[in-house]
Amino acid sequence: MSVQSLYTAATGMGAMETKLDVIANNLANINTTGFKKDRANFEDLLYRTEVYPGVKDATQNPTAVGTQVGLGVRITSTQTDQRQGTLQQTGRDLDVAIRGSGFLRVVDPSTQDTMFTRAGNLDINANGQLVVGSAQTGRLLDPPVTIPNDATAMVINGNGEVMVQQPGQVELANVGQIQMSQFINPDGLLKVGENMYMETDASGPEQSGNPGEQGLGGLVQGNLEASNVEPVQELIDLITTQRAFELNSQAIQAGDQIMQNISNLRRF
Repeated sequence: MSVQSLYTAATGMGAMETKLDVIANNLANINTTGFKKDRANFEDLLYRTEVYPGVKDATQNPTAVGTQVGLGVRITSTQTDQRQGTLQQTGRDLDVAIRGSGFLRVVDPSTQDTMFTRAGNLDINANGQLVVGSAQTGRLLDPPVTIPNDATAMVINGNGEVMVQQPGQVELANVGQIQMSQFINPDGLLKVGENMYMETDASGPEQSGNPGEQGLGGLVQGNLEASNVEPVQELIDLITTQRAFELNSQAIQAGDQIMQNISNLRRF
């Protein structure tokens, strides 16, 4: 029995180590634009059944309970908390935050794959096209939006219309439309880093449209969506995870001491 306790407690330590990795990633991305925190989920493993529930006793009546001993725990999944992050005002015309559900559509220039992001820190490349502000990869918005060279001001309204002010013109000129996408299961999106997601079979097919339509959220110019990580809650989870890890290690020590005592009995 004590040997089994070593393996059972070891599964607990491994699961707590993975949860600690998830918490550390949440805390590391506390200032990442549009980041959504993750949560580790657990499930118990198989049970060693010594007496099945409902077996008949000496009077031929079924027993109410049985005797089952669990064999540990494992991580069953990590789920993403898709709740809205706080909007932080930046005052920058090229910054847009998504208020509500949905993702911005972008295209990776190297693979031509369509990707999705909640990070609205946009910029303009050398060709005047709107891209996600990144020093690694210049991903274009899809469909592309080109800003004229002589534009003196730019407005992005809640419906994703991009309008610019040009010299000698009184009215704003519409130069493009930002589109967004949503999924029936956003938890099923593949996280590929750099604030980017990709569609999978689990997420369901992409449903695109203009912001503010078909259940999509609206855009807020001059703002960015902050991470939805709650530092206090993460620190509480960090403490409880550390204590759970220590308790499992103590169970291993207890099992080892029992085995040592049994081994010492052979000397008498």
